Amino acid sequence: MTLYKRELVRQQSRGIRKGVPGDKMALFFKEISKLHKLDELTFLCIGTDRSTGDALGPMTGTLLEERGIPHVIGTLAAPCDADTLEKRVAQIPAHHTVIAIDACLGPKDAAGTYYVSGTSLRPAQSVGGNLPPVGEYSVAAVVNVNGPRPYSILQMTSLYLVMGMSQTIADAVTEAWKTKETFHS
Repeated sequence: MTLYKRELVRQQSRGIRKGVPGDKMALFFKEISKLHKLDELTFLCIGTDRSTGDALGPMTGTLLEERGIPHVIGTLAAPCDADTLEKRVAQIPAHHTVIAIDACLGPKDAAGTYYVSGTSLRPAQSVGGNLPPVGEYSVAAVVNVNGPRPYSILQMTSLYLVMGMSQTIADAVTEAWKTKETFHS
């Protein structure tokens, strides 16, 4: 096992969030694929289509759905946002493992980084929201730098960056399960 994989497993078991570049995202999902069948997972893609920065979740969900990934909650057509989160989470089958995906704001020079973890995430935390933690695994994608007005920052986030990060996550999920299972078409 490579040093990165060993460290990722060690970090996940301790529940520590690890920042990884996009080209390492597939390793995170491949580790999950060793433990879970795709049909036993729900991808909870959190965010709204009304804010450029916060559209990462729904955009990722749409890409996953278009690729035939089963059990996706949160797409551009039906976002899973602060108003619908608890209701949508309640619809997830009890035997499913949840992978939560959300945009976040981060420290300087962190834009484009993905914080992955074997623990839940707290949606809307970077904008002062008080939503319950979700997911057994999580990806928090840093779409911009945190600052004094987080809502404004999310509104002015580069759509190009968000689209690219969504594509990277969807590619990593597809790669992790492509040799193990066939997707639904």
